[in-house]
Amino acid sequence: MDRAVVLYDEDCDFCRWATAKLLAWDRGGRLRAVALQHPEAERLLPGMDREQRMTSWHLVTPDGRVRSAGRAVAPLLRLLPGGAPLAAIADGFPRTTDRLYDWTARHRGDFGARIGAKRCPVDPSGKRDEPSTPGA
Repeated sequence: MDRAVVLYDEDCDFCRWATAKLLAWDRGGRLRAVALQHPEAERLLPGMDREQRMTSWHLVTPDGRVRSAGRAVAPLLRLLPGGAPLAAIADGFPRTTDRLYDWTARHRGDFGARIGAKRCPVDPSGKRDEPSTPGA
């Protein structure tokens, strides 16, 4: 693997929006995005069942290391132009980074509404809602 892989929930409009923003920031082409629902996700996240995979986003580095949720923030930032200072802050305050990630994840529906996205089909308790049917 020559690029790091960001795994995201393709059923979540906010998650797709955030991933697109990361890829736009990645002017060096160091990232590749893979939907958690894609068969490749299972291969990239060995030992994780579907429920574990769907609980957060994940970063798989070229050396095969997997980091998830808030623990993936600093390694991701180090891959992005100008991200090293932010990565140093995230590394220096790992509990705060985890809490900020968790807070953002719990409020992704609110953030999504601000960008015109629908609510994510994963509620804060971890239970997946059924995707809405157009016109229903």
